[in-house]
Amino acid sequence: MKFLDLKKINHQYAAELKEAASKVIDSGWYLLGDSLREFEDNLARYVGTRYAVGVGNGLEALQLILRAYMELGVLQKGDEVIVPANTYIASVLAIIHCGLTPVLVEPDFKTYNLDISLAERYITARTKALMVVHLYGRVCWSNDLVKYCSENNIKIIEDNAQAIGAKWNGARTGSLGDAAGFSFYPGKNLGALGDAGAVTTDDDKLAKMVMSLRNYGSSQKYVHKYIGYNSRLDEIQAAFLDVKIKYLDFENEKRREIARYYCERIVNKNVVLPWSGFPEKITADESHVWHLFVVFCEKRNALQEFLNMKKIETMIHYPIPLYKQDALCMLLNDAFPVADKIHDAVLSLPISPVMSIDEADYIVQAVNEFE
Repeated sequence: MKFLDLKKINHQYAAELKEAASKVIDSGWYLLGDSLREFEDNLARYVGTRYAVGVGNGLEALQLILRAYMELGVLQKGDEVIVPANTYIASVLAIIHCGLTPVLVEPDFKTYNLDISLAERYITARTKALMVVHLYGRVCWSNDLVKYCSENNIKIIEDNAQAIGAKWNGARTGSLGDAAGFSFYPGKNLGALGDAGAVTTDDDKLAKMVMSLRNYGSSQKYVHKYIGYNSRLDEIQAAFLDVKIKYLDFENEKRREIARYYCERIVNKNVVLPWSGFPEKITADESHVWHLFVVFCEKRNALQEFLNMKKIETMIHYPIPLYKQDALCMLLNDAFPVADKIHDAVLSLPISPVMSIDEADYIVQAVNEFE
């Protein structure tokens, strides 16, 4: 059984995707055109923000937010940005590429998200932004955090690469903070058929700056006010995404169904379920869109091998912590025992909107058989 069958997912909408591609081909306009504007409008409407700006990918979405704040004088080189220690490397690369300083903070073991209560201890006079990562599809948010950051003039940037569609008190991720970066990598809940990303915000100045920076620092052809990038979401990917966003809530609910099935039936005492982090049952909870279903097992490698023998493909997100990567070894100036514990023992089980209950049941039975 595949971990994620992208061919099957996209086949559901093959006719619409082909029609969208044909429309773009026939238009003769392939960058910064009508398809992009339509998707940006629909994405902003879906998320609940005034602006959505299509960009090249998720990494560049975060980088462009930070660079835009720098151009606007909100951030300066060397400023500190708090970020969870167990996130994917892209979150930190965006910070470093902008000449800012990432400050790693331990995650909460129950949720795998940033330990918000711990984050405040790391805030200094140089802290100008905090990047919350809605990891695995679960919302990371706190009213106390919003209040504290507001009082201390700290920007909150959402890394929403894995949680599009999730809600917190009725508001979708991507609209909670000052700005948010999205990834539409093919395997995401809303996946393009290639690389793609976006920035959402309610901030007029920030949105306009990101629009300029994504296009060589230009808002008028051949006039370049800023040292920009080539980070434009192309027309054909925008058209594909505009087809698929219509089905996003339906697909997220299918993911929740699989997650509920797992949580209600996996009873192996060697396996800690993500359900354990919730204060109450999540039957109708919209705060998780289950981009990944991640279990904790001290015998993770043996469990993965056992499931592989059962023809069940699993993945490890992520086997090497970012602070132990050769490229970022300079960040290992502190101990991260919680992050280490997570990285050493988590395993992602298959979950997708095209999985059947029979397939989920086969996985449940296999996990329960493991000793």
